Parts: sequence; structure tokens; C-alpha cells
Amino acid sequence: MTPSAVESPAGLIITGCTVLTHDDQERIGFTENAAVVVRDGVVEEVTTAEAVAGRAADEWIDGRGQIALPGLINCHTHAPMVSLRGLAEDLPTEEWFNDVIWPVESNLTERDVELGARLACAEMIRAGVTCFADHYFSMDTVAAVVAECGMRALLGEAYFSSQGVRGRERSLEFALRHRGAAGGRITTALAPHAPYTVDDADLTATAALAREHGLPVHLHAAENRDQTEASLARHGVTPIGVLSRTGILDTDVLIAHGTGIIEDDLPLLERAEGRTAVATAPRGYLKFAWPGTTPVRALRDIGIPVGLATDGAASNNSLDVWETMALISLIQKSAEGDPRWLTSRQALHHASLQSARAVGLGGSAGSIAPGRRADLVLVDLTGPHTQPVHDLAATLVHSARAADVRTTVVDGRTLMRDRELLTIDVAEVVEELGERLPALVDRSHGRRIQEYGA
Repeated sequence: MTPSAVESPAGLIITGCTVLTHDDQERIGFTENAAVVVRDGVVEEVTTAEAVAGRAADEWIDGRGQIALPGLINCHTHAPMVSLRGLAEDLPTEEWFNDVIWPVESNLTERDVELGARLACAEMIRAGVTCFADHYFSMDTVAAVVAECGMRALLGEAYFSSQGVRGRERSLEFALRHRGAAGGRITTALAPHAPYTVDDADLTATAALAREHGLPVHLHAAENRDQTEASLARHGVTPIGVLSRTGILDTDVLIAHGTGIIEDDLPLLERAEGRTAVATAPRGYLKFAWPGTTPVRALRDIGIPVGLATDGAASNNSLDVWETMALISLIQKSAEGDPRWLTSRQALHHASLQSARAVGLGGSAGSIAPGRRADLVLVDLTGPHTQPVHDLAATLVHSARAADVRTTVVDGRTLMRDRELLTIDVAEVVEELGERLPALVDRSHGRRIQEYGA
């Protein structure tokens, strides 16, 4: 430690906790009675509780009896859609879009988006999510909410080809305007909606813009098997094939869902020239009764990281990445017919380093280690539903809940401490949102922002 570091107080010291660690082979481990020292938003040191005794810090947190984890990352969501939570239930995908969601979304104002984003960020902070990848409309408003509440986010302004060239231009303008905003906590992406709503010409142009400006692409593709079969029938290639022939796979791309990825797609993904990742949100697949799930094992075998996601709360009903972490383990065991796959430690790896890589933060987030951004959470495992602890990884994945998160820190700033939100007034948001809901959910006008047809 340098003399200057000794003389000046740390920004934050968390002491007495058990820290989730990764070794040089990225294997999950736990260090007990540890301390985390944070300076200027970065983890400076992971050491013992004894080693920090007597040190000065602007903020101390007693972490005894708690587990320090890398902050969870929601790798694909539509945060403002919390306003539509529970509005379109027990419907097939086509009816869900065409009869409810897209008609309602035609009513959205910037204020609706802002209130939804505030409520979503509050929900995520309370659940230990420190970063999210958002794909929606009026994203200048979402960026302002992220900057104010202190979270980290990868943001993209969504567009359809039905909007004409202006939709694509707005997506680019947003990405360039906000890249690196909020002290670097905001990164941006180009955000075409999906191959079934964005034509080949727009996808090709998007790929060219991504390469020209050094931007990633975040989109839905091969969401389900029906989309894959429809694409084969209509275009002679799968949705992943469309991404390949339009050059999207030659960019850094985050693919949402991918339950329709088939064996023929794997060589295309493996040969992709850019950084390719997939975000999986299994709760929604169960609700829509899709016949498959994201082929995590096959993607792992070709080196494609799979990050954890919730999708929007209109389809998931929550933004709970803890639930996603448990579901990915359980559903993958069932899908593969192998109880040895996917283990609790593997699920934690998807929730940490793989999710960080998926959103382009593989070098700065996803682990609690010197030089990494100080995005971390403290989890209390003293509740009866988490005791006794025989296997800490299993307890975290299969027994712990979002409500067990006590403290959430992003970039060294405490956004929630002892379950108290410090940056968002939830009651104020809920009151105004409730007043606006009748106008928001009205469908009597007969409009919709887009037609769904895979």
C-alpha cells in the first residue's frame, strides 16, 4: 500500500463478511471474515477483517454474518414496462403483443417511461441488481433516471423498420449522445428490435454503423422455436442466419432469449467475428409455454457467454434476477436430463462474470477483486429459509431471495443500506403512476405500435 493510500481515508470499507471470489480458473470460492476496501469507486483490496482494523474510511459497513457478492446484472429487460406488470396474463405470445402490449405502448409518454424506469430501478436496487441492459423507447428519459439513482446500465433506443430510416437514426443518435455518461456508468448500444420487425437492409445498415462507431448491438433473435421455423419458411435461413448474413454477428452483439437457436446456428455463432453473448430469461418462457429454453450447455461449449435476465415485468411480473439464477439451474437440469448440470457454482458464474461479459463489462465488473468497479451487494443468510448452511453456493442460488439483500453498492456509492433505499422515493413514484394508469392502459383507440407476426 502506498503512503498516500495510508494517509487518506478509503471511500468505503466493508468488514467481517464472507466474500464470493473467483480464482485464476474462474472457479467460485468464498473467503470468510474478509474485508473489502473501496477507493474512488474501485475495489482497492480484498483482505482480512483484522487487516483493516483502525483504518480510516468515509463509510464503514459491518458485514458480519453477511455474504458479499458481485452486484447482479440484468442482461436484458425493458425497465419502464413495470407499469404493465400483470396487465396481459395467460395469453399466447401473438395475442400478448397484438391485443394488449403494443396497443398500450402506443400511449406511452416520456413521463410514463420515467415513472416506470424509477420504479424498476428501485425494484432492482432492492434486489441487489447493480447493472441492467435496457432496450426500450424514450431512452433519454431512462438515461436520466439511471444517472440520478446511481445504477449502471447498457442502454439502447429500440426501433422497428416500420418507423423508417428515422428510427435507426434515433437509435444511433441516442447511443452516441449518452455513451460514457453518468461518470461512465452508462454504456450504450444500437437496438434494432428483432429480425422479424427489422428488415435485412436496416440490420445491414445497423451493423455498418456499429463497426463505424465502435458500438455493440442489442436485439431479440430466435426468441422461440416458432420464430425460427417461420424464418426458415419465409427466408430460407434461421434468425441467427439473418444476423450472420446482415453482418450483425461481425459486431459485438447481445442476443436476447435464443430459445429458438438450433444446432445449425452454432457454427455461425462460433465463427462470429464480434463478441457474441446471449441473455436468458427463463421465467417468461415458462409463462408463454414455449417448448424449449436457451441452449446454455451448447453455447458454453462454443464459448458463448450466457447472462441472466428477466425481460420486462410485463411478461415476467418481476425484475428478480435471483429467481432467474435458480431457474436457470433447475430448467437446465431438466432440459439436459442431467442433475449434475447446471450446478449452483455454475449458476453463480453465469450471474457474475458471464453476465458482466454479456453486457460488455467483462474487464470491469462481475467479480469483487482489486481493480474492478465496486459494484457489490451484501446478503443476509440468517433467516430461517436459509438455515442451516451446508453448501453456501446452493443456499445462495436455491434458498436466498431478493429480500435477503441488505445493502447495494454501485461504483462505491451505497444505493441501499439495511434495506433503506437512498436514491429513489418509491411512494412518490407509485402515487403518480397510479394517477396516470387509466390513460396509459386505454386500448379503445385501436392503435398499436407494431404488428407481431414471427
